[in-house]
Amino acid sequence: VVAALMHGGAKVAVLDLDLRQQSMGHFFAHRRAWLDANGAVAPMPLEYPLSADLAKVPDAEAMAHFEDAFGKASEAADFVLIDTPGGDTAISRAAHGSADLIVTPMNDSFVDFDMLGLVDPVTLDLKRPSLYSETVWNSRKARAVASGQSIDWVVLRNRLAPTEARNRKRLDERVQALSRRVGFRVGPGLRDRVIYRELFPFGLTIADLSPTIRPVAMSLQHVAARQELRALVGSLGLSGPAGEELLAAQ
Repeated sequence: VVAALMHGGAKVAVLDLDLRQQSMGHFFAHRRAWLDANGAVAPMPLEYPLSADLAKVPDAEAMAHFEDAFGKASEAADFVLIDTPGGDTAISRAAHGSADLIVTPMNDSFVDFDMLGLVDPVTLDLKRPSLYSETVWNSRKARAVASGQSIDWVVLRNRLAPTEARNRKRLDERVQALSRRVGFRVGPGLRDRVIYRELFPFGLTIADLSPTIRPVAMSLQHVAARQELRALVGSLGLSGPAGEELLAAQ
């Protein structure tokens, strides 16, 4: 999403709140290194790194650092994208409460669905929302009370496999039931394609591929991957690259 927005001409800032793993920070460090090593040019986001030591300090101190970084990022960029950790932290809750849009990726399995909702182990009927769903719900209520604004919440089904139709139907029914209950939208996800895994170590995405940026061999699958990305960005209501640019099989 960051790459798609940047290629569309937007100025994008990123904050990585996963202070221990820092996957987003590492991704863009790899991107910068690959571009420098190959003499290539591609857009880079504005980065506002937070120290891993913030995971060890009192919540009030961590919150002050987050609010400072978020304020600077908001002033400098058209979009601010925040990567939050899997666990529940004060700054993660603050990020959810500050968002206009929450995007929750979910692998296509009941293992990941457990993060959103709990099902009966015998009937597989939806029992209740999970702690994370309740956290988002509370963030949305607090935002509405404080400012009258709403937070859009989109769940994306990722790593979609071409098989397992029966299990997918069961999962679809539970996702839709939970969607009606807690009020998120279900967006189009990404299939489990080799190209995504191939590009990740270079800090590149399918939106970056061009005649001058081609770290892996091209194939017709890349066209389908670009279509997926275009549909994903469109479902989020964000301004990404023009369709022809994103779908061009360079």
